[in-house]
Amino acid sequence: MRPEKQSIRNFSIIAHIDHGKSTLADRIMELTGLISERDKRDQFLDRMDLERERGITIKSQTVRIPYQAWDGHRYILNLIDTPGHVDFNYEVSRSLGACEGAILLVDASQGVEAQTLANVFLALDHDLEIIPVLNKTDLPGAEPERVIQEIEEAIGLDCSNILKISAKTGHEVPELLERIVSDIPPPSGELHAPLKALIFDAWYDAYQGVVVLFRVFDGYLETNQQIQMFHNKKTFEINSLGVFSPAPHTVSWIGPGEVGFLFANIKDLKEARVGDTITSAAEPVQTPCPGFKKIHPMVFCGLYPTEPAKYDPLKKSLERLQLNDTAFTFEPETSDALGFGFRCGFLGLLHMDIIQERLEREFQAELIATAPSVIYEWQHPDGSKQEIDNPSRMPSGETRAMAEPFVRMEIHVPNEYVGPVLKLCEAKRGTQKDMRYLTSSRVIITYEMPFAEVVYDFFDTLKSLSRGYASMDYEFIGFHPAHLAKLEIKINDETVDAMSMIVHRENAYRHGRDLALKFKRAIPRQMFEVVVQACIGNKVIAKERTPPLRKNVTAKCYGGDITRKRKLLEKQKEGKKRMKKMGNIEIPQEAFLAALQKDDS
Repeated sequence: MRPEKQSIRNFSIIAHIDHGKSTLADRIMELTGLISERDKRDQFLDRMDLERERGITIKSQTVRIPYQAWDGHRYILNLIDTPGHVDFNYEVSRSLGACEGAILLVDASQGVEAQTLANVFLALDHDLEIIPVLNKTDLPGAEPERVIQEIEEAIGLDCSNILKISAKTGHEVPELLERIVSDIPPPSGELHAPLKALIFDAWYDAYQGVVVLFRVFDGYLETNQQIQMFHNKKTFEINSLGVFSPAPHTVSWIGPGEVGFLFANIKDLKEARVGDTITSAAEPVQTPCPGFKKIHPMVFCGLYPTEPAKYDPLKKSLERLQLNDTAFTFEPETSDALGFGFRCGFLGLLHMDIIQERLEREFQAELIATAPSVIYEWQHPDGSKQEIDNPSRMPSGETRAMAEPFVRMEIHVPNEYVGPVLKLCEAKRGTQKDMRYLTSSRVIITYEMPFAEVVYDFFDTLKSLSRGYASMDYEFIGFHPAHLAKLEIKINDETVDAMSMIVHRENAYRHGRDLALKFKRAIPRQMFEVVVQACIGNKVIAKERTPPLRKNVTAKCYGGDITRKRKLLEKQKEGKKRMKKMGNIEIPQEAFLAALQKDDS
């Protein structure tokens, strides 16, 4: 049975991390009878083991829900569950592009937080109808009146008839379903217009090739239809169409306003890009869907296989991940220490961590990752600018002809933790721009600071200082000139290129000392002396020495002339010198991993 356009509602659930998006999706599916008591489980739409273990949503998920309203009318609800972490903001943006409305979920005890505001602004950019909802109202620490005041003052939404639900118990979730069908408008679009559908997600299936997730704006799709990708003009024949409800169900026809997936024997990973428009091969549209803003990675690191033979399998794994994650980029690079690998770009450290873990779990890749770095801007003497995402591309020594990326950071924090947070931001070379009280007990602090200071341990330190109550959101604002230096690690005068990093001159000594000490502890003792140096150009700023393993050559000398013992010791010393010149240090993988791990000590 084909649904009428007027009975379709496309909506997303948006919120700060851990405010209950996935739990609300679970309750909606249970109340509508989509999942049975036997199949019920927490975080039902979080399909990856990684999501379930970490308790966070990484990938947006869609589900088609049949719903019969109180007046007896039947509706089709297309729900898209979205992530809450700042590193996966692009997933939220893509999902909102396929919707007409959004449920804004706010924790009744935590209140408005940084990602709450960021997601609201994304929804407003897409001109969506927003339904504000208070969640976790059953908790002892819930303060609904305070949080309603925060929503009205910080966001400007009318909360006179706001719903106060509990996604955990299902309290007032039926009323929310009624609000969805009454407040969110049905999709627009013409059935007999030329086909126009937006690709908002895609992934690779080992048996059927590329799976394309789309939203139809005009026209319709049916099995065996000839379709064309707007940007590369490649044509394909649809083998099968389907919807997630929540398991995949095959359908023969998908019309305007609907969300579904298709198989069309698409083999090449680059032929179904997220943001492209699907149109009819017989009657193509003249203008594509708006698509999505291009995502620019902000954090880079090298990923290398542990064995050279695993280079090609790693490349195929990265290509498949990139299809599903447009914010992830990679290009080949080589290292004297680690061989052939890839320079990979990510939106943040959590994004980097998730990609590495997915490579290890889903593709059984064994990896060595180099130190993460942000992208810098190098100004040549002729005035031209070059982006540097790899420290090896920067000249040795110090330079003032470089600029580093800055972000505008908004931190939401309770009043009692303002002092430690200000101190942290100042220590990270931040410049305070604004501080305003959202309520009498909650403050929004705005800083501009170097992204390199944010990307490593800022979030963890912020959470520790505020006992978990602070939240943050940031946006890139441009490059500012900075006094930067290329920090290199040398082992017995040989540069370990994989450990080079770009640091601010103020922090160079601390980083150099820490890295040298970590390498000293991580490299096994040799038969000769090993000297680890941290250098900026020709200047050594930190040095650690590992003494050689020694045999007691004077063990058999009992008494007698002391010169005999000295002669044996001198002979051993000369041998150690020769060995040091000829000896080749094999740095084990464990040493790289130990040197790259954050060490609070």
